[in-house]
Formats: sequence, C-alpha cells, structure tokens
Amino acid sequence: MNESEASGSWSPAMPVDAASIRRLVERFYQRVRADDELGPVFNDAVHDWPEHLETLTGFWRSVMLGEKRYHGRPVPAHFRHRARMAPHMFARWLALWRMTAQEIFAPEDAAAFVERAEMIARSLQYALYQELPPRPPHMRQKGRD
Repeated sequence: MNESEASGSWSPAMPVDAASIRRLVERFYQRVRADDELGPVFNDAVHDWPEHLETLTGFWRSVMLGEKRYHGRPVPAHFRHRARMAPHMFARWLALWRMTAQEIFAPEDAAAFVERAEMIARSLQYALYQELPPRPPHMRQKGRD
C-alpha cells in the first residue's frame, strides 16, 4: 500500500466502482455524524449505522453504476424526520458531499456525483417542503431560471 492509499486521498487510478462508492459513503457519513448541525438529526434517526451505510452504498451504486441494488423509498424515509430538518440543511449536506467526492474522485467523476446529489436534494426538498431552492448556476438553462 502506498502513502496515497494509506491516507485515503484521491489517486488518478481510482475508478468509480463499488469500492470507491463505499469509501465515499462511509467517509461522507463520518462527516455528517460529526457535523454540529446535521449530526444530531442523523444520529437520532439512524439506529443501525452499518445497515444504513450498506443501504446508501446500494443507492449510490444504483445511481452511478446503474446497478439494481436499491429498492427503498427515500421520500417517506425522509418525511418521517421532517420536523427535525430544515430546508437550509440541504446546503450543508451538499457541501459535505461535494468536499468528500472531490477528495476521492477525479474532478469529472466528483462533478458527476455532485450533480446527481444536487438533483436528489432538490427533489427531496420539494417533496418535504413544497419549495425548490434556486438551481446552482451549472444546472440553469438559458432563459429558464
């Protein structure tokens, strides 16, 4: 194992595959759990972290690799915790996701993970609060936003 692998930092040879997605999910949720704002919500909501991480790894493998590993219903799962959440928390969640993806993947791969996460966050935010945050600049279509 070289120094880059030992430290867990990005390597140009790191592909988007099941192992790298697992690494992303695990590192991201370590940050979420330790976050002053998000941590209390997630730590109260999730009672079995290993199972939850497995579910979310399956979700992201489905999203990014097209695997049929996730069969859950994310809107009802999040709706149960709506009283503890607020729309602005999605921005913090996305900031942590972006930071983690950029550490693990090549820039173009990290951007793909972030783009998907932004779309998912917008959908969840709308489902939970019937409001959409402004689209990030890279998601805006000329003449529409």
